[in-house]
Amino acid sequence: MVESETEEFKMLSEEEQLEILQKYDPESNTRNVSGIFKKIVFFGLLAFSVFQLYTAIGTPFTAYIQRSIHLGFALALIFILFPARKKPGVKRNKVPFYDVLLSILAIGVGIYWPLLIDELVLRVGRVSSLDLIVGILAILLTLEAARRAVGIPITIIASAFLVYAFFGPHFPGFLAHRGQDLESIVQLMFFTTDGILGTPISVSATFIFVFLLFGSFLVKTGVGNYFNDLAVVLAGRSIGGPAKVAIFSSALQGTISGSSVANVVGSGSYTIPMMKKLGYRKEFAGGVEAAASTGGQIMPPIMGAAAFLMVEFIGGITYWEIAKAAAIPALLYFTGIWIMTHFEAKRVGLSGMSEDQIPDRKATLKKIYLLLPILGIIVFLLIGIPTMKAALLGIVLTIIVSAFDKSTRLGLKDMIHALVDGARTALAVAAATACAGIIVGVVVKTGLGLSLATGLINAAGGNILLTLIFTMFAALVLGMGSPTTANYVITSTIAAPAIITLLMLDNPDATVPIVVAVSAHLFVFYFGIIADITPPVALAAFAASGISGGDPIKTGVVSAKLAIAAFIIPYMFVFNPAMLMMGASLPEILWVVTTAIIGMIAIGAGMIGYWYRKCNWIERLLAVVTGLLLIYPETISDIVGLAMFVGLFTVQWLSRNKEKEAVTTA
Repeated sequence: MVESETEEFKMLSEEEQLEILQKYDPESNTRNVSGIFKKIVFFGLLAFSVFQLYTAIGTPFTAYIQRSIHLGFALALIFILFPARKKPGVKRNKVPFYDVLLSILAIGVGIYWPLLIDELVLRVGRVSSLDLIVGILAILLTLEAARRAVGIPITIIASAFLVYAFFGPHFPGFLAHRGQDLESIVQLMFFTTDGILGTPISVSATFIFVFLLFGSFLVKTGVGNYFNDLAVVLAGRSIGGPAKVAIFSSALQGTISGSSVANVVGSGSYTIPMMKKLGYRKEFAGGVEAAASTGGQIMPPIMGAAAFLMVEFIGGITYWEIAKAAAIPALLYFTGIWIMTHFEAKRVGLSGMSEDQIPDRKATLKKIYLLLPILGIIVFLLIGIPTMKAALLGIVLTIIVSAFDKSTRLGLKDMIHALVDGARTALAVAAATACAGIIVGVVVKTGLGLSLATGLINAAGGNILLTLIFTMFAALVLGMGSPTTANYVITSTIAAPAIITLLMLDNPDATVPIVVAVSAHLFVFYFGIIADITPPVALAAFAASGISGGDPIKTGVVSAKLAIAAFIIPYMFVFNPAMLMMGASLPEILWVVTTAIIGMIAIGAGMIGYWYRKCNWIERLLAVVTGLLLIYPETISDIVGLAMFVGLFTVQWLSRNKEKEAVTTA
């Protein structure tokens, strides 16, 4: 039933947005510090960004020094900003003495390597008494900081891995290993680049931080609001306009935010009330925004933080190649949501937005230059400029572009605040990657990755499809309690090798194993992200329901249905990586894209139950099967799928007026 179209359109205030963010996004649940601590936090965050920019421009430090200082900054600021308890009634403007003490200890941990690097290098492999104390502190502070800034699940997982490392001989079967003593564990975790100071935090201290700064500078130009205005101008008048606005703006918002929940609150505070006013159900309005905002992390050119980790984990590949490989799947994801919102609007009988709700087209298009930094990043990556340098150039281009108009111009104060905001956003990422380093270190040291990969293959009986299904469920479960970055680290070190092994066994003549690796890693990456909209714990959908007033679980179900492409496409590109534009010719790519989009139309009709008229259950089933055949990139399936599509289209088109005639006659 359509809700009242006279419902008042009211955008959420900043206070209401913050309240929802703090409820569903641990990264936003911070203290509102005042007095001396406000200044400490401000200048601490500013110093953090300045240090990162300095290292990005010249890379003057060794890995140990850069990563430990990065860790020290993050941990020290987290203990000041993030309270130990987040229950109602806890004061959020006071910093207790124990957090000050923890912050000081974090600084000590951060400067330990820079101060004693010569000694530490000379006694590599041996741990002194002081090293042992500092290493234990580093582990405990990392776990506690991750608990506060990211959430307790990742802390529990990392702690479980540490227990596994210590008590290895007591585990059954293939899980057993010789075990590690306390000194060995501390050595691994803080005095090598295989633990806390390993690859995950290396990526955080380089690529991710600079791209977060780029997003922060974009925000200061007002590009977030511009995305909404541009989306309204381009899609507002069409059938179900506000929902399509949500899809378009949320896809762009992913460029400036790496959090599904933050995307939901940022663009949803504007689009969800619009959708409700037009007549969409509360749950559908929230579901559209949740699905679209979650997709922001898989949308090139700037994807979620885990995409940068993928470059390091796979090796021998650039970020541009990852972004290019993800382009068609992302296109199909958003196409699927767009099509289903269109069919839902037709089914319910909703029109587009009225002229008085559309921003001035001339004024909006006049600011199209705000997209130049994003286009610039694409060009920089395309011509082979290193990823981090491309982000730095993107920041410079943003500052230049902002000067085109007084309303977007960035002054010195704006730039300083952009540096502060970018560093604040990076805190949770640094904590998550440091904690993920603990997991990676244990996996590497104990051989758990190989053991679990072998166990996974055996459990699936060597069947690649069953292995993929097991991996999907593992990623979804992990994603319900940990951020995408940690989820990807775990599944890529445990499940991805199993997928790669089986794919190479099925195709022993494969000359491009890098393609197999990319498809396997993108598979786990996708399911780690869409956990945010998969019930029963769908944080992005829950945040959307907080704005729409709808039922959280129903909103999650709707969002998962709208994002059905994300549950299907990863299987398709694993079995046939032509969809990833790797090792395929241009005609092949164009054919794959065309048939897949046609397939998404069929799946959209089947999921919503409407095309040119209401679909019966047989038509819905046939439509979904048709879509699956067309999405799977193979000649025979495409021919059969196209034949079925033409048949369904013809039946729908020829009988489109019968329903109306029946209603009129009645």
